[in-house]
Amino acid sequence: MKINVETIDETEEEQVLIQCHEVTASISEIVDFLKSREISMEAFQGSQIFYISLKDIYYIEAVDNKVFAYLESKVYELKSKLYELESGYEECHFFRCSKSVIVNLMKVHSIKPALNGRFLAKLTNEESVIISRQYVPQLKERLKGC
Repeated sequence: MKINVETIDETEEEQVLIQCHEVTASISEIVDFLKSREISMEAFQGSQIFYISLKDIYYIEAVDNKVFAYLESKVYELKSKLYELESGYEECHFFRCSKSVIVNLMKVHSIKPALNGRFLAKLTNEESVIISRQYVPQLKERLKGC
């Protein structure tokens, strides 16, 4: 596959052009990835409302009936339920790694085995999340396709 990157003038709109013989699973995955970079969601800090980009989220965690999105250095509350986020953003490289956490696989730096069949995912911001043993087979299956 040939890849071209062209620098354009700032007055022109950026675009991605994919030329292919047929739309394969790999091409569809690339398109889904590019689309996910544009998605944002409503988030809260106190009474303030923010729109955060999906690509900036490292992981999402449910704590005491509240759901929080963790970015590189900020935390926002989300009004959605964890299962809604899991099903809605699975195609955007989000993966349920435990009962209370969904991790953005694009922010995972490394994964290593931990105790009792669990894995430890180290994120690019140096935080770590546990992948419980119940989700390890699904993770391995998901990573096979990468």
